[in-house]
Amino acid sequence: VETAVDSVVDDVTTIQTGLVAEIRLVLPVDKVNIIPVIGKADMLTKHELLRLKKKILGEIRENGIHIYQGGETDEEENQELKACMPFGVVSSNQVLEVGGKKVRGRLYPWGVVEVENPKHSEFPQLRNILMRTHMQDMKEVTVGIHYENYRSSRLAKTGRPFGDVPSSPVSSEQDAVASKLVEKEQELERMRVMMDMMRQQMQKQGGGGANV
Repeated sequence: VETAVDSVVDDVTTIQTGLVAEIRLVLPVDKVNIIPVIGKADMLTKHELLRLKKKILGEIRENGIHIYQGGETDEEENQELKACMPFGVVSSNQVLEVGGKKVRGRLYPWGVVEVENPKHSEFPQLRNILMRTHMQDMKEVTVGIHYENYRSSRLAKTGRPFGDVPSSPVSSEQDAVASKLVEKEQELERMRVMMDMMRQQMQKQGGGGANV
């Protein structure tokens, strides 16, 4: 489990009422990767979902909110990410039987909405991006960009030189491990020197006894 926050998946359905300001109050904007998500997407028709996505992206651009756009991964995977943004997802804690198979979904009078069916919900694409294709990139962006920007702004406010704080949680941990290894090596070297001195003394004592 990483100590740094890698991403924030935010349900932005309320943006359709123009409440983007609330997102700025709730989210640590520019400190983490933001992936917008539309919850309860099964309550919308395909046309309504597409229209809401366009509205959300427009509001995000107008308010200068930077969302995760993919990184140095496969271009096709980045295109999939951008095409689905914001992700229209459906969730459920019910397990239903459909066509002889057990699936997680929502039961309606007209049928079943399956959580992991790409035709019903973009949850599979979201999970794939978070857990497989873009996980490492989001970790690197969190440590290399978001944490560094936050660290620099904090140091600028306090007036402290940038060298006073470790560059990142990862490098700080690595430095601590390296320091411990150096200490262990120095301790082993001291023990080797002491053993050599004791061996020499024993040899001298043994030699003196033989001469007597």
